[in-house]
Formats: sequence, C-alpha cells, structure tokens
Amino acid sequence: MNRISASKFKEQCLALLDRVDDEGIVITKHGKPVAKLVRMESSSSNLIGALKGKIKIKGNLFSTGQRWNAQS
Repeated sequence: MNRISASKFKEQCLALLDRVDDEGIVITKHGKPVAKLVRMESSSSNLIGALKGKIKIKGNLFSTGQRWNAQS
C-alpha cells in the first residue's frame, strides 16, 4: 500500500485520483496515518432507473415559461 504525506497529497491530489489502485493510498500527517484514499467501485448500470418514483416534475420540462417569437 502506498503512503504519502498530507502536504504531498495536497500538491498532487488530482494526479493521485487518476492513479489510485485497488489497495488505496494512506495519507499521513507527521508520519501517522490519518486518511485512506480508495478507489470507488461504481457501475453506471446501477444508476439507470435509480430515482424512479422519487422525483416529481412540476410544469413543462421542455419549456422555459417564456413566450418567444422567431420573427422579432
């Protein structure tokens, strides 16, 4: 498992997010572990239909509510 100091993590945060492996990265402060960055497993197929029945649409979804004339 990789270890990195909090100050180095702060400098390299975005790059580390791209490189984090299955074991994760332990973030240390004064040599003591304080946090662990781990990869989050997520499948986009789980998101499809996840909010069904939980959202209520009010009004016309495809309208801004403003009248518009293309001639003007």
